[in-house]
Amino acid sequence: MDLLQEFAGASGHAKSHHPGDSSLFDSAMGFLQENQHKFSGSGSDIDEEHAMRAHQQMYNESAEGRTHDSGDVGAGAAVQALKMFSGGEGGGGDKNQFVGMAMAQASKLWDQKAESGGDMSGDKQSAINSAAEMAMKMYMKGGGGLGGTGGPGGLMSMASKFM
Repeated sequence: MDLLQEFAGASGHAKSHHPGDSSLFDSAMGFLQENQHKFSGSGSDIDEEHAMRAHQQMYNESAEGRTHDSGDVGAGAAVQALKMFSGGEGGGGDKNQFVGMAMAQASKLWDQKAESGGDMSGDKQSAINSAAEMAMKMYMKGGGGLGGTGGPGGLMSMASKFM
């Protein structure tokens, strides 16, 4: 199955959580389509330690005087989306809602860190792309896949690693 078809709703979910960045979310879906080879086999590995560290830096530490790159923003946002999704905010949603949440979190986080004095390295589009990629890898590693099952149950299993 085509990646864009399978995840067609992700951009819409992101827009519902953070409507101001519609074109960025659409671009992120194009990025996923172009890079879908990264989501299967050895390319789908997740650096869980980096993701947890990024989440800690993004959500539990002051941004002032720190440099945050778009990869850290994306990884932290994807972990936050996973926590939200597994904590019931996903409302029993699907992979589209999860990937959309990750993109929306990255967008909000980028704005928040930039406004609070964080030195931002990269750009907002890269942060959203990074969050979408990390969420996709989490979904795949959690037992999902193009045309696969996995779904929310696989994400819950994955979430236990990040709690």
